[in-house]
Amino acid sequence: MADAASLQSEILAQVLAAGDEAALEAIRVGALGKKGSVSELLKTLGAMSPDERKVQGPLLNSLRDAVTDAIAARKTELADAALDARLKTETVDVSLPPRPESQGSVHPIAQVLDEITAIFADMGFAVAEGPDVEYDDYNFTKLNIPPDHPARQMQDTFYVAPQPDGSSHVLRTHTSPVQVRTMLNQKPPIRIISPGRTYRVDSDATHSPMFHQVEALVVDEGIHLGHLKWTVEEFCKAFFEIDDIELRARPSFFPFTEPSLEWDMRCDRSVPGKITFGHGNDWLELGGSGLVHPKVLANCGIDPTRYTGFAFGFGLDRMAMLKYGIPDIRSFFESDLRWLRHYGFAALDIPTLDGGLSK
Repeated sequence: MADAASLQSEILAQVLAAGDEAALEAIRVGALGKKGSVSELLKTLGAMSPDERKVQGPLLNSLRDAVTDAIAARKTELADAALDARLKTETVDVSLPPRPESQGSVHPIAQVLDEITAIFADMGFAVAEGPDVEYDDYNFTKLNIPPDHPARQMQDTFYVAPQPDGSSHVLRTHTSPVQVRTMLNQKPPIRIISPGRTYRVDSDATHSPMFHQVEALVVDEGIHLGHLKWTVEEFCKAFFEIDDIELRARPSFFPFTEPSLEWDMRCDRSVPGKITFGHGNDWLELGGSGLVHPKVLANCGIDPTRYTGFAFGFGLDRMAMLKYGIPDIRSFFESDLRWLRHYGFAALDIPTLDGGLSK
């Protein structure tokens, strides 16, 4: 077919002359598009007789395939040529200094939180969270803290303006309200930790108006002080990465636990500016704990005649200071890049019990 042969020669010449991919695409549309020259010829097959179709069909299909292959080959040539031209312009001066590595790091508080979460997850604890602005009822009343308790006074607590419905809100002074929320919405057995920010009116080298806590809560049948002691011991062994520790329990008082205990760990402070855990003649305070007060269980809808529980809490900032030798809690919140580079941790060194918490 003379028309098909001449059309093929014309289109192939245009393909070879195409200088860029945009021009090549225009040729493709003009030949193979819905109204392209090759497509129009293919449409004539329907009006031909069966004998004519047997002759012209292979010729026109061959034309289409030849044009398609030529366009694909030319497109590859143009892409290779463009890449070669780009590579010639993108040279690297090997005499220049290397690009500096990323300066980002994980904050010590975030590192300690990840470490503690890994430890308690291995013990079967879930992580529970709650709001920083909390109901006065959850922060105090349901935790058996009466209205005249000193902890409610303005010098200790940040109070929020009264709400339109008359309810009172505070910036939570501990993460215990998360335990209240959990007990109100979940039936025993309960085994959670509640890390988060807390707020109190206090500021010096070892206290901050905003700091971080982690508290643990277990509620089930038959829970006693032995379970509490074992949990605290295992946590301390894993967190401080030592095999032998010695804990000392001191009687204390907290409105939400009965009996209440504070835990100390044996340590050695004979070397100035250094603390060694597990041996020595000194003791280091860790935090408070106790069995959950029956009134707290009852306030949260749990039968205290059937269930018992224990709770304990540590300051995340204090734990980071003890483990990594950080002298002043205020440094955590000053955003000093020199301090962050010194005490920061590599972003991808995720703490695990198998690989080591602090690498």
